Amino acid sequence: MVTIVHFEIPSDNIERSKKFYHELFGWKIDKWSGSDSTMEYWMITTTDDKGNEALRGGMMKRQNPQQGITNFIGVDSIDDYSSKVQQLGGKIVVPKTPVSGMGFFAVCLDTENNSFAIWESSMHNT
Repeated sequence: MVTIVHFEIPSDNIERSKKFYHELFGWKIDKWSGSDSTMEYWMITTTDDKGNEALRGGMMKRQNPQQGITNFIGVDSIDDYSSKVQQLGGKIVVPKTPVSGMGFFAVCLDTENNSFAIWESSMHNT
């Protein structure tokens, strides 16, 4: 199903952001074990009203002043959806990029210049 599978929150101050979202929503935020010195990343675990794990997200240092929250939409093929984005008048601003052992993403703009990402899991064929 084509739906939001992940969200990403950029932050200028990770500790301040972690505290804010944890105290506001009770989100669990832990440093991702795949982080390295060039790109630290924190995984966010949300829960539904019954306490069940819900949508997962991530937090990272803001890469540029305009960077906002990005929703990642799961698709079967980055290549197919990248073409479709362009056919419909959107733009690809970050082309297909691998995430080691997990899948691929591309960042797009819709016709109104809203940013979103498409995500192809390397697990979707298993």
